[in-house]
Amino acid sequence: MNHHDVLRWVDAYEVAWETNDPDQIGALFTDDAQYRTRPYRDPIVGRDAIVAWWLQHRDEHGAWDFDDLVLGVSEDLGFVQAETVYAEPEMRTYHNLWVIRLDEAGRCREFTEWWMREPAPEVSG
Repeated sequence: MNHHDVLRWVDAYEVAWETNDPDQIGALFTDDAQYRTRPYRDPIVGRDAIVAWWLQHRDEHGAWDFDDLVLGVSEDLGFVQAETVYAEPEMRTYHNLWVIRLDEAGRCREFTEWWMREPAPEVSG
């Protein structure tokens, strides 16, 4: 696995996020993939369960802006720094670190998201 493999997967993830198409979401993951929305949370296990969870928690197209940077690759692991900005229902920004384990075909076997919400600016007055 190399930098380009991780970037290709993240690009496909973003397309699936934009479309919420079950086939595009499912194509990202292996049959037995594990998806963690936080490092110490129990994973969502299996492609079908991940697709169902994703659609249940879907973000609508245009509700967010996303920027990413592949920080590094080590064997079958990719490390991605990302920022997601939502405008609705209120402005909020999340900073993310994704740890992604891909198989030989470029599908994700394990996904773990470490995220922090940026504090709202303090209003003085």
